This record gives sequence, structure tokens and C-alpha cells, in this order.
Amino acid sequence: MKKLEIIIKPEKLEDLKGVLDTEEVNGLNIVNSMGYGNQKGIIKNYRGAEYSVNLLPKIKVETVVADEVAPKLIDKIVDEINTGHFGDGKIFVYDVEDAIRIRTGEHGTKAL
Repeated sequence: MKKLEIIIKPEKLEDLKGVLDTEEVNGLNIVNSMGYGNQKGIIKNYRGAEYSVNLLPKIKVETVVADEVAPKLIDKIVDEINTGHFGDGKIFVYDVEDAIRIRTGEHGTKAL
């Protein structure tokens, strides 16, 4: 199993959920976060004064999928979310040793 940790702009959340729904991903966890990447934030103007915003709003979506599903799902996410601009986000992929559904005690992909 693979855990996908997907960090995106908030306005791309519905697009991402659409991709996950079409691939029949069973569950996800969404966390609001703040951060920056290579661009180190942005410069904004407010009433003629410039100020730096170095923590930008982000959304972190976590899900666990079967090993066979992960590569195709990642490709679809990249195709859908990519705008070609800084801040599009990142996907981190982790190996998951086991998953247990607490209610039934099922293990592995059955627990997803």
C-alpha cells in the first residue's frame, strides 16, 4: 500500500476530489495548512505599501491506496492539478506496512 500526501492550493481541492472520486479512492483526510516552497512567498501591495507574505494557504490531502493504483492515480492528479506556475504543490509517496480497520479488525487493502 502507498500513502499519498498531496499538498495543493486551496482552489484546486474540488479538482483533486474529482480525480480521487473517479479512481474510487475510499477515503481521504484534509488538513488546512500554511507554507511556502522555492518562491519563499509573494510580495503584495496594500494601499501603496509593499509587504511580504511568506506563508501561503495550502491544503494537505492524505489517502492510502493499493500499490497497483498509486502510479496511475499520481499521473492523473498531476495532469489535473498542474497549472505550470509556482506553488502548484507536491505529492509525497510513502510505503504503508499495514492498515487496520478498527471496527472489524480487517488488515491490509481490505481495511481501506
